[in-house]
Amino acid sequence: MDLDIAKILVPMRAAVAAAGERIRDDFADPADVRHKGRIDLVTATDLAVEAMLKDRLSDILPEATFLAEETASAADMSGLTWIIDPVDGTTNFAHGFPFVCTSVALYDGPTALAGCVYAPILGQFFWAGRGLGAYCHDERIHVSGTAEPIAALVATGFPYAIRENLDEIMADLRVMLAETQGIRRPGSAALDLAYVACGRVDAFYEMALNPWDVAAGALLVTEAGGTISSYRPSRPYSLGDFRILASNTRLHDAMRTLLGE
Repeated sequence: MDLDIAKILVPMRAAVAAAGERIRDDFADPADVRHKGRIDLVTATDLAVEAMLKDRLSDILPEATFLAEETASAADMSGLTWIIDPVDGTTNFAHGFPFVCTSVALYDGPTALAGCVYAPILGQFFWAGRGLGAYCHDERIHVSGTAEPIAALVATGFPYAIRENLDEIMADLRVMLAETQGIRRPGSAALDLAYVACGRVDAFYEMALNPWDVAAGALLVTEAGGTISSYRPSRPYSLGDFRILASNTRLHDAMRTLLGE
């Protein structure tokens, strides 16, 4: 489908900015914090932000469907699809830890067209359009130039099913702690990917993420000159793959090797 991505990004960015303001307003006193899993939380803000985004994004492309964490998590991505994580880092949000963002992406089937990641408490708005580059606010961003793992700062995260995957998580951490400059775990995959895109971290890996966790961030990374793949097995990344590795490209082969391909 022939769409003017630059034109779509204008109201898309405005919708995501409005969602971020709701997060900012609720941040000091999150309401109705509930468990939807053993350690997986949902709040009134998650639901309100998702509803707000679906309403505003429907006005931009009425023909698009939704794949959204809280209310539409099983959509068929056969055409234009908005992919929404209203509050990525809900546990952070519930605890007053500022690494919280809204992630929105537009896909046409498996192809990413546009993406926004807004961290309102940190005041950082990242966005990208297919073929248009990646930006923080209105400044073009690029991945880092780090070439060796020992000089690389690496981000990761832990799945909600941590007990089921604990042995693999600990084995990977053991390798990464020994072979890189350091590991960071802020608790928001979308923001981790944005930080790869702007060079604040050199690589990111994680398992058991959902499409809405990474849809916008993956586009940020590739438009900023980075590389995304799966690992164990090593192959091109598709939304829904169990493992994701993002890097500045120069590090990618070495990171895949450290993670056992």
